[in-house]
Amino acid sequence: MRTLFALLLLILPTAITAEEVVLGLSQDEVAITTSFDGSEIFVFGAVKRETTIPEGDLGVIVTISGPPLPVTVRRKERRFGIWVNTEGVDIEAAPSYYAVATSGPFDEVLSIRDNLQYKVSVPSMIEAISAPTEVIDASSYVNALLRIRERAGSFLLLEGAVVVDEQTLFRTRIQLPSALTEGAYATRIFLTRDGVVISDYETSIDVRKVGLERWLFSLSREQPMVYGLMSLAIAIFAGWGASAAFSLLRN
Repeated sequence: MRTLFALLLLILPTAITAEEVVLGLSQDEVAITTSFDGSEIFVFGAVKRETTIPEGDLGVIVTISGPPLPVTVRRKERRFGIWVNTEGVDIEAAPSYYAVATSGPFDEVLSIRDNLQYKVSVPSMIEAISAPTEVIDASSYVNALLRIRERAGSFLLLEGAVVVDEQTLFRTRIQLPSALTEGAYATRIFLTRDGVVISDYETSIDVRKVGLERWLFSLSREQPMVYGLMSLAIAIFAGWGASAAFSLLRN
């Protein structure tokens, strides 16, 4: 019996790691400048195998998650003929950006059990990071945040966006918006067989402000008074310049 148990211990890791992710990124750094209008990340890779291709459908999932930030979601109600914000829920942290790209329909590529375990879908990611329990019906606020971020293009579900060739090579393109938060963008890749995760890989993309954008950002944080006076001076100069130009055109 002990001999059989020992053999199983030797065999199981090999079976579990029979397929692994070999990943590539078009870039692992994104520089935010004054003219930055977004960036497209090209994610590509291959499946490393020690044996022949196993039976079952191969699925590939790629997720990119921005730095988590606190956010307050408020309910709007109509009072005295106008819409006003009422009670709200403070969500401790929600990803500033989250994209999920899959090689097929999400429900077919990943099982419900593994989605809950690995927190892959947008709703599971939000609830995993922050699930307020002190407020009645807090889930409705979380759902509202999902709708708002989806409409803004900050939360994306890209079904069928990952192309898989010969069950070995895969690739996808994910668009990052212009309004990016600085920080590390966690990038995860999952391989699945019949909806079950068989391998996962994680890396990150570094997003930083550079040049004038970096200097202005640092100035606003380190010397807010100087930044405020400079902004006021620029506004006054711009207003005077526009007024002078308008006067010249009239004459």
